[in-house]
Amino acid sequence: LQGAIKFNGGGHVNHSIFWQNLCPVSEGGGVLQQGPLSDAITAEFGSLDALQTKFNATTAAIQGSGWGWLGYDKVAGKLKIGTFADQDPLEHTHGLGPL
Repeated sequence: LQGAIKFNGGGHVNHSIFWQNLCPVSEGGGVLQQGPLSDAITAEFGSLDALQTKFNATTAAIQGSGWGWLGYDKVAGKLKIGTFADQDPLEHTHGLGPL
């Protein structure tokens, strides 16, 4: 039962975060605004293009119900790319805060 709760509950949490982060270009989607996130991406990856290249390379092998995330590691104090099996929730199972 615990596995089913984690899988289905994680799927709900992950999809909720995913849908909340989507918006059309007309509402600012697809454009990285200047600010703390932009600064953190530059500090950790060098540029948005470098982040996208690394993210794509890291997550390309995910199959099935797996997820690829850019999250915030509160312990390390920096952004991290993570890949997770099935519907594992980002924060509760891996300690990365969703952005």
